Amino acid sequence: MLKYNKNLKKHSRNLRKNMTDAEKLVWTRIRCRQLKGYQFYRQRPIGNYIVDFYCPKTRIVIEIDGGQHYNDQGKFRDASRDRFLNNFGLKVLRFSDREVFENIDGVIESIWEYLP
Repeated sequence: MLKYNKNLKKHSRNLRKNMTDAEKLVWTRIRCRQLKGYQFYRQRPIGNYIVDFYCPKTRIVIEIDGGQHYNDQGKFRDASRDRFLNNFGLKVLRFSDREVFENIDGVIESIWEYLP
């Protein structure tokens, strides 16, 4: 089990209740073991971060990025976060919210390919 900052628990619950439209769309396609029978969790705290989706069996993290991720500061934060998660042996898959809306089937196919 991965350790996490317990102060993030309340915030992660709030994020689950208020997911973005792109996150909701992905969630409808990966919940209830729809992808090869793997269980995904949403808005899961890991360390000092809350990841959008996490599959513990495959150690895959899925991030759905909005516009704030594409400026210099957002890119820097994402790179730091990815390094932190990679150090735990986690694979981070990133998709833009635009990509989700325009090609949800392609996004799901990409995730599928990373599942053993």
